[in-house]
Amino acid sequence: MFQDKLQPFIDRYNEINNLLSSPDIASNIKRMTELGKEQSSLSKLVEKAKEYIDTAEAIVENKELLGDSELGDLAKEELGELEPKLEELEEEIKVLMIPSDPNDDKNIFLELRAGAGGDESALFVADVFKMYLRYAEQKNWKVEIVSSSDGTAGGYKEMVAQIKGEAVYSKLKYEAGTHRVQRVPDTETQGRVHTSAITVAVIPEVDDVEVDIKPNEIKMDVYRSSGCGGQSVNTTDSAVRLTHIPTGIVVAIQDEKSQHKNRDKAMKVLKARVYEAQLQEKLAETSAQRKLQVGSGDRSEKIRTYNYPQNRLTDHRIGLTLYSLDMIMHNGDLDAVVDPLIAHAQAEAIKEAGL
Repeated sequence: MFQDKLQPFIDRYNEINNLLSSPDIASNIKRMTELGKEQSSLSKLVEKAKEYIDTAEAIVENKELLGDSELGDLAKEELGELEPKLEELEEEIKVLMIPSDPNDDKNIFLELRAGAGGDESALFVADVFKMYLRYAEQKNWKVEIVSSSDGTAGGYKEMVAQIKGEAVYSKLKYEAGTHRVQRVPDTETQGRVHTSAITVAVIPEVDDVEVDIKPNEIKMDVYRSSGCGGQSVNTTDSAVRLTHIPTGIVVAIQDEKSQHKNRDKAMKVLKARVYEAQLQEKLAETSAQRKLQVGSGDRSEKIRTYNYPQNRLTDHRIGLTLYSLDMIMHNGDLDAVVDPLIAHAQAEAIKEAGL
């Protein structure tokens, strides 16, 4: 019975409440913080669970009154409202019972890189970055460019940005992979459609507690930053390249004029990339977790096609096709893609958990 699955969550919530009021916990700040977070994560589920139990009990009571000459009609009317409500609550609770992704509330580093397609690929990096910028505006997120490398004919060979705000990772985590574009480039005189691709990485920002990088594991090189397109070029060695020796991960930042600022930025990105590499390793080892992903999150996996002549966007992982590419690209109406991806992932997780 579904109701039996809810009681352990209610019991644990009550247990946490009792623990938080004990003098022993009050003197242990770390433990109190951990319990507070667990309590917060359970509160919505427990609230819905209690509502579900109350509704289920009300249904039983009304069914007993169906044969009553005076109250039967009223009971039938109430059942007509309570039974659909119980079904809705069950679906809501199933989603709340899915183990939460610890990274969902985190800020992210968004990395876009030009791939196959040369100049056209670099131009598409700029277009996709604008799409994410407009989506971020809708969500009231803050976007800061960490580093960028200009394309030879416009656009960007590479763009790395930090996005801060509420639940950024939870919304954008399924954007990682290869994004393919089909359109007629401005330089194409015959009107032929060309196909090119870019890769997108979505990396959760981490703090020092979550990833431990020792100083002797990092090699730092400094060099003179190179400007292009009329930009001023630094005459000091302010650009910084950090190499994480155990993994071979390299981060180079030259956007700031101060070496110190470039190093700080590079270190933040490096920690996030090392953390992401560890996450991918864990996912590869755990088949059950891998099934909960929408696709593998691998940057080489082709996840989406943007077909400009047909005004079509297709997400290949869930078979979603939308004929509103212009609205998605120009207005950042990305929820039309993001929400079905999240719903699919939740449905898979519910199935996996046997709820």
